[in-house]
Amino acid sequence: MTGTPLMPKATAVWLVDNTALTFEQIAEFCGLHVLEVKGIADGDVAQGIRGKDPIASGELTREEIKRAQADSDFRLTLHESKIDIPEVKSKKGPKYTPVSRRQDRPNAILWLLRNHPELKDSQVMRLVGTTKPTIQSIRERTHWNSANLQPADPVTLGLCTQTDLDKQVVRAAKRVEREMKAAEKEKGAVETLLPASETVEPAMDNATIGSPLSGDLPGQADQAVEQVEETKEEELDADAVFANLGGAQTTSEEKTD
Repeated sequence: MTGTPLMPKATAVWLVDNTALTFEQIAEFCGLHVLEVKGIADGDVAQGIRGKDPIASGELTREEIKRAQADSDFRLTLHESKIDIPEVKSKKGPKYTPVSRRQDRPNAILWLLRNHPELKDSQVMRLVGTTKPTIQSIRERTHWNSANLQPADPVTLGLCTQTDLDKQVVRAAKRVEREMKAAEKEKGAVETLLPASETVEPAMDNATIGSPLSGDLPGQADQAVEQVEETKEEELDADAVFANLGGAQTTSEEKTD
């Protein structure tokens, strides 16, 4: 047998009421105990349960039932059901903790906060089945029983398994590693930026290559200004000399006349 029907007891009720199969055949097909099937036949078990037809659901065929009724050694085989059953998605929420273990949760939370501070509150909630306000109060020492809390391993207390704890610790360590790498990368990018003075000055030097003011800008600028002024003065002196020569020539001509 590869499995059991979708509704084992309801199927057993139908087979008991509608077939001549032995209790052993029905019990093996439905995954029940022989005495439980006998109790169904006697009316002591599954009272009020409506029988479910395995033929209509495609879990059995009439030919198999007839063959099993003729041969008590024949074992029924479950067929794949023709009914599409939607997948039930469980909602994620705080882990259920038995009442007998609930008084141990604050001690387990304190142990996790001290030994694995990298865990997020949501991870602690999944491990021990607590709430975020409780975690916050224990972290801030405002819990009503903070004075009497003693750290205790949640695995030892039976609040979670070692596999679950290791899984959450590894996940938290990977997250911290990613955050550290991102911070280092951002810090390195900031350090590689040069100040504006270092980036502007070379551009100014390149722009002044080949110009008469390249090099020591203030000194050469003053020198260039002085050269321009000297040139202007020389031109003025030359004009004055020519003017004097012209006046002297005019005077000599007047004397000659």
